[in-house]
Amino acid sequence: MSSEASARPGWGIFWMMVTGIQFVGVTALVKMLGTRIPAAESGFLRYILGLVFLLPMLGPLIRERPDRKLLTMFGLRGLVHTFGVTLWFYAMARIPIADVTAMNYLSPIYVTLGAAFFLGERLALRRVMAVLFALMGALIILRPGFRELDTGHIAMLFTALFFGASYLLAKQATNRASPTVVVAMLSITVTIGLAPMALANWVQPTGRELAILMGVATLATGGHFSMTLAFRAAPLAVTQPVTFLQLVWAVLLGAIFFGEGIDPWVVMGGTVIVAAVSFVSWREAVLKRREITPPDLATKV
Repeated sequence: MSSEASARPGWGIFWMMVTGIQFVGVTALVKMLGTRIPAAESGFLRYILGLVFLLPMLGPLIRERPDRKLLTMFGLRGLVHTFGVTLWFYAMARIPIADVTAMNYLSPIYVTLGAAFFLGERLALRRVMAVLFALMGALIILRPGFRELDTGHIAMLFTALFFGASYLLAKQATNRASPTVVVAMLSITVTIGLAPMALANWVQPTGRELAILMGVATLATGGHFSMTLAFRAAPLAVTQPVTFLQLVWAVLLGAIFFGEGIDPWVVMGGTVIVAAVSFVSWREAVLKRREITPPDLATKV
């Protein structure tokens, strides 16, 4: 992190708040969409409508000459992200917004474990403790045996896993290609990956549903852009705790606009997970090590 970046924490916090608001907007729109459109088709339409945002990236994409190994990496990332997107849309339409938001905080924990097992990163004691606390937070949210779990909760457990794997593959790909190309290839490969599943059970969308999904694509793209501005302005240790506000907004949104009750256990579990992830990010900054643990916002649709 450059000295310029670390000197503007206020802007980093501001842009991370803007990012969180946009991603909460994404969840609200998907909630409005409902279950009439199958999850795979919803994801496919979100990505194919979002291809318009790839136009500025066409130049670097055409100039790129990826080798077979890089193409394989792009394809594998597209595959795991495809599954993640499908499960996310499935869960979003079936369980409260706060539950989806809180459980998505698990993605950075999966990244931490994956970096240790597959990339040879050292799993220090602080990381082990953070993982254990995060898993405890997930148990607080789910409370197995104390409440009936929806299939959407199970879907979110795997959603976080697939998005975590996608992030790790992206980190590897950025060592061999520009971030612009990595982002563009994700949009292309996920669109291709979702197409067969969407066409297998196609439901003709209405104009309203297409408008909602265009809104999803717009807010998701804007969220990723403002997130890069946050990372440029301040280190992850500063911006990471701000992601907790997304849970606050999700709880309020669900309660005010969708009639979802405020579940204190979900808030408590999400808080535990965010605290664990933020602690690891803070320790990475203190020890001046390369940041490995991403914010949960880096693993969004």
